[in-house]
Amino acid sequence: MTVRRHFQEPPRSRPDLVIGREDLFTSAREQLGRGGSVLLHGPAGIGKSTVLRALAADYGASARTVLRCSATESESHLPFLALADLFGLVLDEISGQLPAAQRTALESALTGRGESTLQRDGLALRLAVLSALRALAAKGPVLVVADDFQWLDAASAELLGFAARRLGDTPVQMLCAVRTEGQEYDRHLRASPPDTLAVRLGPLTRTQVSALLDHRGYTPLSRSTIRDIHRTSGGNPLFALELGRALAESPTRPRPGEPLPVPTSLRALVLSRLEMLSDEARRTLLVASAGARPTLALLHAAGREHAEAETAQAAALGLLATEAEGPAVRFAHPLISAALYAEAPAQERRAVHAALSTAASDPIERARHLALATTGTDPEVAARLAEAGALARDRGAPSVAASLGLLAARHTPADSTPGPDERRLQAAEDAITAGEADLARDIARDVLTRATVPAERVRAWMVVIEAAGQALGEVDAVFPQVLADAGDDPGLLALVHYQLAWRGLVVEGDFAEARQEAEHAARLAAEGGDRRTELMALSFQASTETLMGHPGAPATVKRALREPQDPYVACHHNGAGSARFRWLIMSDQLPEARATITALLREVRRRGMVESEVHFLRFLADTELRTGHCGRALDLARESLRLARDAGIGEGASAMLASLAEASAGDVDRALALAREAADHAEVDGDQMYLSRALAALGYAQLVAGDPAATVRSLRRVRELEHGLGINDPARGRWHGDLAEALVRIGEPGEAQDVIDTTRAHALRLGRESVLAVLDRAEALVRAARGEHEGALARLASVRDRLGRLGYGLEEARAAFALARLRAQTAALPRTGHAPLPGPASYDEAARLFRRCRALPWLRQVDAAVAAGSTPVEPASVAPPVALDALEGLASMERQVASLVMEGATNREIAARLFISVKTVEATLTRVYRKLGIRSRVDIVRLAAGRRTT
Repeated sequence: MTVRRHFQEPPRSRPDLVIGREDLFTSAREQLGRGGSVLLHGPAGIGKSTVLRALAADYGASARTVLRCSATESESHLPFLALADLFGLVLDEISGQLPAAQRTALESALTGRGESTLQRDGLALRLAVLSALRALAAKGPVLVVADDFQWLDAASAELLGFAARRLGDTPVQMLCAVRTEGQEYDRHLRASPPDTLAVRLGPLTRTQVSALLDHRGYTPLSRSTIRDIHRTSGGNPLFALELGRALAESPTRPRPGEPLPVPTSLRALVLSRLEMLSDEARRTLLVASAGARPTLALLHAAGREHAEAETAQAAALGLLATEAEGPAVRFAHPLISAALYAEAPAQERRAVHAALSTAASDPIERARHLALATTGTDPEVAARLAEAGALARDRGAPSVAASLGLLAARHTPADSTPGPDERRLQAAEDAITAGEADLARDIARDVLTRATVPAERVRAWMVVIEAAGQALGEVDAVFPQVLADAGDDPGLLALVHYQLAWRGLVVEGDFAEARQEAEHAARLAAEGGDRRTELMALSFQASTETLMGHPGAPATVKRALREPQDPYVACHHNGAGSARFRWLIMSDQLPEARATITALLREVRRRGMVESEVHFLRFLADTELRTGHCGRALDLARESLRLARDAGIGEGASAMLASLAEASAGDVDRALALAREAADHAEVDGDQMYLSRALAALGYAQLVAGDPAATVRSLRRVRELEHGLGINDPARGRWHGDLAEALVRIGEPGEAQDVIDTTRAHALRLGRESVLAVLDRAEALVRAARGEHEGALARLASVRDRLGRLGYGLEEARAAFALARLRAQTAALPRTGHAPLPGPASYDEAARLFRRCRALPWLRQVDAAVAAGSTPVEPASVAPPVALDALEGLASMERQVASLVMEGATNREIAARLFISVKTVEATLTRVYRKLGIRSRVDIVRLAAGRRTT
C-alpha cells in the first residue's frame, strides 16, 4: 500500500505511545530526522506496532512517498507478497523508468504472471527493486514502513536487504518492527540500511502500567491489584490491558492470595504448548504455579516424585526458564503461571494448596496455602492466618500482613473473638502502613456498613481519614459522624481530636488551632490510657510549635521523647523521631539531623512503612541539600518521588523537594515543572501548608533560572500564606534571603531591606544562625545596590566563612559567587583617591565550591559570568565539570558511591549512608574505575577537582 504526503493513523492508537516510551520515541524520531532508519524490536505485545504507527504518522508527513506492508504468519510462505504490498500501487509510476529486463521481472513478481523466481530472475529482480526505490526517491524522500518484519516472505526480505545495502545517500529510509524474544535481531538488520538504529522496547514499570490502565478507563484499581497486574503481565502492555479488561468485566474480584483471572485470549496465547505435556507434568507445573518460590525440593515435598523429568520436559517446550545455577523453578513468563492456575478446576487447585500447606517451609506460606485449601469458616485456620499476619508485620511486610488479615477474616466465624470485622480493620491498618490507601479505605467502608460497636466504628473512620492523606478536605463530612460515634470515651475522642489537629493545619491553615487540638488530644489520650495516640499527639504538637517558633517547642519535644516509647510512633513520619529531626535541622545541627533521619529511614525500611519511607527519603535529601551534597540530594529526592508516585502518597511534598534538588544539582526546567506540579497538588488538596512550600521551591527555581521578577511574585505569595498560617520561624522554608536577593535584582532594595529586617528579628529570637548568615548575604547585595561596595564585600567574605563553619556548603558557595561577582563588577569602577578594593577578582573559589557540591546549574552561572569577560580566570575555574559529566554515564548506585568518594567519605561511611555493605561499596568502586578509565580513589578526587587523571 502506498500513501503520499498524508499518512495518518487513527488517533486512538497514539496516546498509549507516550506512556513509558518517551525516551525511545525521541531517539527514534531523531534518527529519522537525521535521515537514518529504525528497527523496533521486542517480544509480542510489547507495543512495537503502536510505536511504529505513531512514528510513521509523525515522520510520514515529511516524505513524498510512504510504502507500507504488514505481513502475517499465515502468509509468510507466499513469495513476493510483501513486495506486492510495497510496490503494487506505484508500479505504473515507476515501470517506465526501469530497464526492460528489470521491468519484466518486477511486473512478473508483483502480478504472479510469468512465474518469476529468485533462482531464474534473481539479478534482474534485485536490480529492479533498487532501481524502483531510486526512481521514487528522485521525486522526493521515501519512507518504507514494515510491521511484523519476522513474517516477511523470504524472497521479499532478501530483495529489500539487497537494495537497502546499496542505497547509499539515496533519500530512502526504513521503519520496521520485528518480534524478538531476546536480542536476536541481527539477522533482520541485514535487510535494513547500514545506518539503521535498533531500538528495543522493554517492559513497562508498575507506574507506567498504572497510567496505561487509567488511560484505557480500567479504573479504579487498587495499588495491590495494579501490582499483581504488573507482576503477572511482566510489564507487557498488551498483557496488562487484557488483564485489566478481564478484571473490569469480572463481577467478582479474586480472593486474597489468589492469582488474577486470565482472559481466554491470553490463555490461548501462552498455553498452546501445554497440550504437548503429559498429565503428570501438567500437575507438577500447577503445583509450581501455586507456590510463591517453587523449587524442586518443594515439588518433591508436595508429592511430585518425578519433578526433575517433568520440569525438564516443560523447559524443553519453553514453558519454564532454565536456570544456570540454583534450585528455583521459574516460568518463562509470569503469565504462563497465572494462566495455568486459572485454567485448573477449583477442586484441583484446593488439592494443590493442601499439599503445599504442609510442604512449604515458611510459616506464612503454609498458612496462606491452608486458607486457600479450606472452604467456609474455620476458627483454627483463622487463628493461624492471624499469627502469620503478625509474623509478616514483624518482618516488615505489611502488604502481606494485610492480605493474610483478609483471609483470616474470611475464615473467622461471626461469633468469634476477635470477630471478622476486627481482623478486617487490622488488615486495613496494615494496608495503610504498606501505602495501599485505596485498599484500606475500601475495607473500612465495608466494615462501617455493619459495625455497631463504637470502638470498631471509630477505628474504621480513622482508616478512612488516614487514607485521605493530605486531601483531608475530601473527608470533612466524616468528622461529625466520628465524634458522634466516639461519644464521651476519652480514648476514642483522643483519636478524633488528633485528626482534627491535622485538619486545622491542612484544611484551615491555622497552626494555632492545630496546636490546641493536638494538645487536647494528648490530654485525652493520657486520660484514656492510650500511650500511642498520646505520643503521636505530642509529636504533632512539638512539630507545630517548632514551625511556629513557639517558645514551648523544646519542652514539648522532650515530652514526646520520654519513656515509655512506642516503637511504631518512634519511627513514624509524624512521630517523636521525626519531631526531633525537625528541631535539629532547624537549629542548624546538621550532623545530628543526618544521623537521626538515617536511622529512622533504616528502621521504616525494615518495617515496610512505605509512606514513612517516602517522607524520610525527602527529609534526608533536604539534609544533604543543606550540607552541600547536592548530587546525593538529587538522587534521594528522585527516589522519594518515584516511590511516592508508585504508592500514590506524598507526591506533592516529594515533587517540592525534588524541585529544590533539581534546581541545585540537575535540570532547572524540570525543577520549574516539579514545583508547579507540587503547587497544583496542594491546591487540589486544599493544603495551605504545602502550597507555601511548593511556591517557595518555585521561587528558588525561578531565581536559579535567572527570572528574578517571577521569583518575587512567587515568594511574595509565600510571605502572605505563611503570615496567614502563623509560621514565624524562618528556618522552616528558608526563602527569605532569595526574596531579598530577587528584589535587589529588580531594583527594589528598600523592600528587600524590609524583608531582611523583619526576618532577622525572628531569627535572632530563635537563634537561627544559618538564616542570619543568609540574610547578611542578602543585605550585602542591598548595600552594593546603594553604592556601599567596600562594606558589601567585607560582609560577603564574613558570610562565606560563617556558612562554611556551619556546614551549609551550597549557601557558602553562593556567598563566594556573590563575592566574586561583586568584585568583578566593582573592579572597573573609577577609584580616584581611594585604595583598591580588597581581594582578587576571580571566580575560582566559587567554581571550586560549586563543583564540590555538584551544583551544576550554579556552575553554569559561573561559566556564564566568566564568558561575559568580567575577569580573567585560571583554566581550572572554567573547565567543564569533568567528573560530573562522567558520572552521568554510571548507574545510580555507582554514581552515588562515586559522589561520596568525591566528598571524602571512607568506604565504611559510604556503606552506612547508602545502607549497603562495605564489600558492596568495594565492588561498586571497581566498576566505577573500569567505566571511568581510572585506577583509584585518588583519580576520582582528581576528577572532582576538574583535573585530568594520568
